[in-house]
Amino acid sequence: MAINRNVKVSVGVEEKLMDTEVVEEVDVEQIEEENRQLQVALHKLEEEASLLRALFNKTHNELETLRKPALLVAEVVAVHEKRAIVKLPNGNKFYSHISNSIKELQAGDTVLVEQKSLNILDVIDVSAGVDVEKYVLLEAPQENWKQIGGLKDEVQEIKEVIELPLIKPKLFKKMGIIPPKGVLLHGPPGTGKTLLAKAVAHSTNATFIEVVGSELVQKFIGEGSKLVKEIFALARRKSPTILFIDEIDALASSRMPMGTSGEREVNRTFMQLLAELDGFKGLDNVKIIAATNRKDILDLAILRPGRLDRIIEVGMPSEEGRVEILKIHTAAMTLKKVKLKDIAKFTDGFSGAEIKAVCTEAGYFAIREDRDYLIKKDFDLAIEKVRNKDNDEDEVHIFG
Repeated sequence: MAINRNVKVSVGVEEKLMDTEVVEEVDVEQIEEENRQLQVALHKLEEEASLLRALFNKTHNELETLRKPALLVAEVVAVHEKRAIVKLPNGNKFYSHISNSIKELQAGDTVLVEQKSLNILDVIDVSAGVDVEKYVLLEAPQENWKQIGGLKDEVQEIKEVIELPLIKPKLFKKMGIIPPKGVLLHGPPGTGKTLLAKAVAHSTNATFIEVVGSELVQKFIGEGSKLVKEIFALARRKSPTILFIDEIDALASSRMPMGTSGEREVNRTFMQLLAELDGFKGLDNVKIIAATNRKDILDLAILRPGRLDRIIEVGMPSEEGRVEILKIHTAAMTLKKVKLKDIAKFTDGFSGAEIKAVCTEAGYFAIREDRDYLIKKDFDLAIEKVRNKDNDEDEVHIFG
């Protein structure tokens, strides 16, 4: 009996020891799992802290940059040892110190100067023509000769003066003649002057530069002349080039013996334009197209041979021309019982732009009646609307 009791006791002790070992193994595994999770959480927190630290540094640097005062851009006029004469955009000149970090500096360089002291801090590289790149159309206009109606003679002259010399320059060398430098398109508004310029740009692989005459008139003395010079320099660099100057009367109107300071600045800019047309640097493959509604106020200097050699009048379209314009603008429309010749008779005195407006308004009248086709009534109402609008504008012009 005693032996059996001892055996039971030893067995019980062994079971307790085994249970203790199992519990210890479970605790160790649980602790290791918790430790692993803590390590993962700590790693994530460190990554987040690193990102927040980088974001803070970036924001701090940006804030410090924004707190710094802006620098002025100036042009070096002359250099005298460690000092230089700089010219600001407003025309003022200053005698400034040159930073020791600048090793080489010469007249004509573009520099950064401090606002208060106007001392030169750095030299920057500004590509020539940076102010005139905005006038260049990177994509050629989409208008083509097929979209022009009623201007057969005008199209022929534009092709001879602008398109042919750019496409076949060897032909002119063989004939021993120098092609004209450019043309002047004049006539009432809406007759297709700008459309002709865009179409010839589309038909050639030339760079197309478009500028309005009023944009060449600048506020400060000499800025307009400089802009004209840079535009022509850009045109030569990107040749073959078509330079289209719209509303040239804003720049090339008749010069007066006396005038205000503003008028004198316009005259200076105009004289720079004449110098570029005549100048020592040939235009080569640069062709000029100028357009105006007021040929009567242009200075005779711009019209003489050797500058704008061809003067082309773009007048109101004839009845046959109006039919061609109507065919172009109604090509994508569905017409029922509409004779374009009859419509053309009722649009006597309308420009190409007004005929386009008639087609657009006729489409609106059809849409209002929930139709997907146009009838004669739509065009009649559209013609009346456009004509009344023109009459109202004339009255405002007279009595305004």
